[in-house]
Amino acid sequence: MAKKKKVISSEGITELIIEAIREKKGKEIVTINFKGTNNALTDFFVICHGTSTAQVEAIADNIPDYVRKKSGIKPWHSEGMQNAEWVLLDYIDVVVHVFLDTSRRFYKIENLWADAEVAYLDEEN
Repeated sequence: MAKKKKVISSEGITELIIEAIREKKGKEIVTINFKGTNNALTDFFVICHGTSTAQVEAIADNIPDYVRKKSGIKPWHSEGMQNAEWVLLDYIDVVVHVFLDTSRRFYKIENLWADAEVAYLDEEN
């Protein structure tokens, strides 16, 4: 008999992603909840940054490993590992953006949605 995949909510995936980011000391974690907005393509964005390309790579590598171990879920798509300035991991209902700190300050994507709920998970890292 085939093993059933565990069903996990977008909130649950978001929490696992945050745990994975914290393991690698990701900075200034922000979640954007799009569930209450019209025509949203995803439920959540999770945004963080690293202070070097090596840290960005470490965070971006850890997220799929951690989430897969805890839930069996793999990202549908990923991009940006080549230069490690902005890595995107797409879990369909949750999209993760791992930036190099200078790229994050330039793009400021957490400021683009006035109608979404933004949560700043400020922690001392």
